[in-house]
Amino acid sequence: MCVRPFLPGFLAAFLVGALPLVSHAASGFVMAKADLANGTAVSAIEAHLTAGDYSAEDLTRAALDQIKAKDGKLHSVIAVNPDALTQAKASDAARKRGERFGPLMGIPILIKDNIETLDEVATTAGSLALKDNITHRDAPVVANLRAGGAIILGKTNLSEWANIRSTHSISGWSAVGGLVANAHDPARTACGSSSGSGAAVAAGLAPLAVGTETDGSVTCPASMNGLVGLKPTVGLVSRTYVVPISHSQDTPGPMGRSVSDVALMLSAMAGSDATDMATAEANVHKADYAAALTGYSLNGRRIGVLRDQIGNDPKTAAVFELTLQTLKSQGAVLVDIHDSSVEGLGDSEMTVMMVELKADLNDYLASTPSLVKTRSLADVIAFNKAHAAEEMPYFQQELFEQAEATKGLADPDYLKAAAHAKTASALRIDSLLQENDVEVLIAPTYGPAWLSDLVYGDQYTGPSATQLSATSGYPHLSVPMGAVQGLPVGLSFIGPKWSEFLLLKAGYAYEQARKTQK
Repeated sequence: MCVRPFLPGFLAAFLVGALPLVSHAASGFVMAKADLANGTAVSAIEAHLTAGDYSAEDLTRAALDQIKAKDGKLHSVIAVNPDALTQAKASDAARKRGERFGPLMGIPILIKDNIETLDEVATTAGSLALKDNITHRDAPVVANLRAGGAIILGKTNLSEWANIRSTHSISGWSAVGGLVANAHDPARTACGSSSGSGAAVAAGLAPLAVGTETDGSVTCPASMNGLVGLKPTVGLVSRTYVVPISHSQDTPGPMGRSVSDVALMLSAMAGSDATDMATAEANVHKADYAAALTGYSLNGRRIGVLRDQIGNDPKTAAVFELTLQTLKSQGAVLVDIHDSSVEGLGDSEMTVMMVELKADLNDYLASTPSLVKTRSLADVIAFNKAHAAEEMPYFQQELFEQAEATKGLADPDYLKAAAHAKTASALRIDSLLQENDVEVLIAPTYGPAWLSDLVYGDQYTGPSATQLSATSGYPHLSVPMGAVQGLPVGLSFIGPKWSEFLLLKAGYAYEQARKTQK
């Protein structure tokens, strides 16, 4: 059963009870609401906006109405943006003046609540410790989306602190927002940590959402909610003003109903940021990712099948085998790969995340407004103990405590683990591609969503194809490939550094082939 604990007053003011009343008589509003509910492609929505079938204000009101009607069960939205309608009206006025900002102009987008926005909404990472974190700063990724014309609709719920507080956590639960429900079965997990972003888009509350991933946090919610999700190459999208876990692995990523939607979104999100040195090469590699999707054919393409990543769930494996048949029917040449492992990778990744969590989070908290009293990880640990009834009713904070005990970024053990995690996994992907003469690697992203369990926490089942791309910093695309008894499962496309264009083209070609066969 989903739960929503008490909400701070500032959040209650923005949640569904305070959403503006809308007129259901307006034909534009009705059409916009139907497009949201039906998962209409962003390009088609933009065409409706351009044709005047409805306005950005109609579309934003429809999204707010959807949140009011549906999110009481989903718990996917922490707060709506009080300026969303003002932004929408400004977009309509600009359109009337003949101004065009890009294919996202007038499109409402939800932002995961560990990413700052300049609006009067806190960035909480799901924690009550950050309830006063109203920074009036746009993260560069948000600023880029605004520059592309997007309407910032609100903030999505998430696994608290992006699921790094405890090994016994419940994906999608936060003290601020409660437990996110899967859009296909509310008794099941929406997966984390971008659970709210996944559930909200899948339920038709908004066309698009931004998530973040350190290891699996975009691709898992996408897979389990039946969406497309992309974890970009680390350094393609800025992480500035994003509540961090690991500067080696963190990245925002786009989530949508189709590959073309995600491609449009990534084109706006990507770009260099002088305050995030990892993005120094981003402007060189960013592209109009949607431009050439239709010019790619699977015929003759060599694709590596990660057989050791299929997992032990026979039902997911059966869906994957049907997917392989679809790829073959399009002329793809499939090459079986039976060993993609890297010895000791899990231990190295955990060491990296623990050391970087302390260093990176301390730096972030020091930059927050003075009203935020938790200025370090140690302060957050103390806050959680003092507010245990609200913050730790189901699981503790042993990972936070483990991170606090680390010795810093100069620790030789950390340096050794960081070098191993990144270099060994990058070399492994590169070698698998080269030795097998394949363009991309594929595997099931995850198995179907497990039942949410407030007593024992997450019960991971089936495969997981996220770790190699997470630790290497390489891109990873998840595209819906079918369902196990009505529960979505995704297909992962993994490639070398800066290969987003290739992954999106391959994912789009598969997506279209699957639609044709379906």
